[in-house]
Amino acid sequence: MAKKGLILMNLGSPDSTSVKDLKKYLTEFLMDKRVIDKPYLLRSILVKLLIVPFRSAKSAEAYEQIWWEEGSPLVILTERQREALSKKIDMPVSISMRYGNPTPRVAYEALLKAEPELEEVILFPLYPHYAMSSYETAVNHMEEAKKELGYTFKLKVVPPFYEHPAYIHALAESMRPHLQEDFDQLLFSYHGIPERHVTKADPSGKHCLLVQDCCSVANPAHQTCYRHQVTRTTELVTKELGLDKSRVQQAYQSRLGRDPWLTPSTQTVVPEMPAKGIKKLKVVCPSFVSDCLETLEEIELRAKEEFLELGGEQFDYIPCMNTDEVWIKAMAELIETAR
Repeated sequence: MAKKGLILMNLGSPDSTSVKDLKKYLTEFLMDKRVIDKPYLLRSILVKLLIVPFRSAKSAEAYEQIWWEEGSPLVILTERQREALSKKIDMPVSISMRYGNPTPRVAYEALLKAEPELEEVILFPLYPHYAMSSYETAVNHMEEAKKELGYTFKLKVVPPFYEHPAYIHALAESMRPHLQEDFDQLLFSYHGIPERHVTKADPSGKHCLLVQDCCSVANPAHQTCYRHQVTRTTELVTKELGLDKSRVQQAYQSRLGRDPWLTPSTQTVVPEMPAKGIKKLKVVCPSFVSDCLETLEEIELRAKEEFLELGGEQFDYIPCMNTDEVWIKAMAELIETAR
């Protein structure tokens, strides 16, 4: 039997809330050609001369609002997931971030220290849905690091699990206790991406965002279509929870830049709700399995404040699955899908 190890991989975080660390982190993140998919020279100008100098201080303030005493919530929660999962599977587990620390080298070396005769590593990108700026760049980064470091073990990858029964069940169960009180609307707020990322991921170049109701018309492009996959997650969780579809909405958050992004935008939808009679709102963010800046600051703090200021009466953010027991069990099951 092959001697295996597992790496849990998440997006990443700055090392601290200092402006210096934010500049370093944002530069690494935004210079990724799969995040800002512009030619290198243009990307460099945008990131190093325009975005990072003006965004770093503001981002540092945002991180300060959600930073834990132990450090970054995202990194701490991923480590806690590692600890919980380690108790359920018979192989060493380490963590890596796509940006920042711990790096791929640290993750690989931790497994080799635990199992010097390592033959196979299973990479588990903690992204339920496929996108070039999340899942694809994570896998590519780990593959490149393995090659550069000269490791000879086999690398297998857990595919996107947006409709896997174990994930759907875990997500639904993590939400269920928060839906016992009356509410007007449940908003599924997914991380947004530019429309061109969707069309670029379409291998045919003829389906995504071109065919009417493209997300509902069966097509091989759905294997790499973020918009289809998040829509499918919403549909399956809504069904699992037995919710009335009229009380459920889907939107996209975290927009960056002026290019066309997937719509509707969470930043537009939420402020409009009170005037439409939606006074009691529940929000869940299924793009993330661990709470982070985008959930804790952007949604639980900023979106909530704006909703209440504009006449909303109750805003409840439903936390990510984090270390829910059902999610940890689902993670153990999802490992078996690696290929």
